[in-house]
Amino acid sequence: MNNKKPLVFALVGVIIVIMASLFYVVLSQSKGSDKSNTVGQGEDEPVAVELQEVKQSEALEEQYDVVVVGTDPEGVMAAISAARNGLKTLLVDGKDREVLGGLFTVGWLNSLDMNGTPDRKGYYNEGLFKEWFEKVEGDSFDITTAANAFHEMVAAEENIDVQMGMKSIEPVTEQTSGSKKMKGVKLVTAEGEELVISSHAVIDATQDADIAAAAGAKFTFGREDIGDSESLMAVTPVYTLTNVTPKVWKAINDRLNGDDDPGTGANAHSAWGYAGMWKYESTNPERIRTRGPNLGRLNNETMLVNAVQIFDVDPFDPQSVEEAYEIARKELPLMLDFMKELYPELEPVELGELAQELYVRETRHLIGEYRLSTVDLLEQRRHWDEIAFGSYPVDIQSTSPSNSGTVLMDPEQYGVPFRTLVPKELDGLLVVGRSASFDSLPHGSARVVPLGMATAQAAGAAVKLAIDNEMTFRELSASKLLIAELQKRLTAQGMKLNPPKVEPFPYMSHPSYEGLKAAASMGIATSGYSNDFKLDEPSNPERLVNNLFSAAKPYPDIFKGPFGDAIKDMDNPDKQPLTLEQAAYTFALAIFGEGEREAGLNQLKSKELISVATLDSIKDRDKLTNGDVYMLLKDIIAVKAGVTY
Repeated sequence: MNNKKPLVFALVGVIIVIMASLFYVVLSQSKGSDKSNTVGQGEDEPVAVELQEVKQSEALEEQYDVVVVGTDPEGVMAAISAARNGLKTLLVDGKDREVLGGLFTVGWLNSLDMNGTPDRKGYYNEGLFKEWFEKVEGDSFDITTAANAFHEMVAAEENIDVQMGMKSIEPVTEQTSGSKKMKGVKLVTAEGEELVISSHAVIDATQDADIAAAAGAKFTFGREDIGDSESLMAVTPVYTLTNVTPKVWKAINDRLNGDDDPGTGANAHSAWGYAGMWKYESTNPERIRTRGPNLGRLNNETMLVNAVQIFDVDPFDPQSVEEAYEIARKELPLMLDFMKELYPELEPVELGELAQELYVRETRHLIGEYRLSTVDLLEQRRHWDEIAFGSYPVDIQSTSPSNSGTVLMDPEQYGVPFRTLVPKELDGLLVVGRSASFDSLPHGSARVVPLGMATAQAAGAAVKLAIDNEMTFRELSASKLLIAELQKRLTAQGMKLNPPKVEPFPYMSHPSYEGLKAAASMGIATSGYSNDFKLDEPSNPERLVNNLFSAAKPYPDIFKGPFGDAIKDMDNPDKQPLTLEQAAYTFALAIFGEGEREAGLNQLKSKELISVATLDSIKDRDKLTNGDVYMLLKDIIAVKAGVTY
């Protein structure tokens, strides 16, 4: 829907047109993946607005019902939810921020990863996220509009005190029988004043779950849960391009909407594509590269670019972070020159600034009362205590220059349990956002901010329920009666927690599905957006060896032998069919450290490492499929490690 300027020559008409040009007309958007319902479409161009100041409290109280740490979108939603549920709430931040909204407004990540419904005509959860979303341009937004929306929502709540710019925030805990309990936080202000704030509960909405970690909650780091604690997804410094006039933006739209690649497109505020940027040759290839960018238009003839990938950055080390910025500053001018050569419509644009904060995709993963698993997403599971829904693709961004990342699968719906917010062995605290209790692979989907905002709304409401019933969050998380009451309250507060169930994906009825669960959970099997894991596609000797390299990371005590030797004398092992004899020999080398090609299967059988049912399911022993290999892997892991997926 567009506001068209009337062709009127009367003075009154002119005044109306001028006044109209000074205001946004914020339209409600219902489509999760359609970014067209925005201000500034058609003949009306975006108009910049002034940033509203954060309303901070002059003095803090000594006692609050709940303290929310972190002013990222999840923290803002948690504080608003708690306040609307009648709780006196402190929203506090320990970063050098002057606006609410964190990753969106300081990290400049201004394109939303929506949790769209299967028909792509809506999105899951709604609630407070929808209330905020309807105040911005669309699923790409102007960061000033976004900040103002957060500021307005918080300022409207009398129960919220806001305090930013803390020099430090530390947990205050006490040891109770059998567990540790959060009692509040200790703040050190920018001026050095120490304040001890007591509270019934703390919600950790920091990106890295800093408060929970400092209080002693247990985490895995990076991909530690699948045996790789060194790998983290690349970090991104979002940057601006200026002089993005209406003419330039139209040229971007014309290019990307005319491209036959289904992965490209553009509209009034968003553009995605320019895949040719993958060909850019970095001057520092071990540390930085670019992919096809996501472009988010701002209202001041500027756009934000999410494209750069920087590797081997320690987000907890300020020196490492500054080094990442320096690497970006050196490389970005060269990247832009390359981009202009490929895409002449970008010739007028100029390099602007880098975001104040890096876009960090993962660090810690909480060990909570429930851990969201890859199988949860494969099976699109619903949970009795679900408080949000996800559907974003399982997007595993690059962890090193040697890989381009992958999409493990593309779920249509999965429930997120309340238990994923509750740390084990630490009471009085909930964790919301990307560092909640998600395994590292499903985290690729569950990490998106709109889902985190939904879990944050649930956390705020849960504090009220726990206080009223005088119980811990762990006790609450085990009560089906009270979780049902929480879900009822969230529904009354705008959340949609009973969406239609979706049909199972076809792979679930495949004879090799049990093997697929194991392979996908180790990151061995991926399907992209198609959800076709190619279970019936022939494997080959080299692929099996590569599968074992991945399996050896989480199971180094099982697959520790020289399995690469199985193909060292083989010509073109990536083109040969994989026989059962060759597969068994490879497994025998991996497990026993030695073996003969002809005896490998008997070695495995003698140790009962492969089930009769799996062997019987192999249709062609001279040409094993991916599914056959996954079933063999599944059997061995179940026997040797006692792990089933």
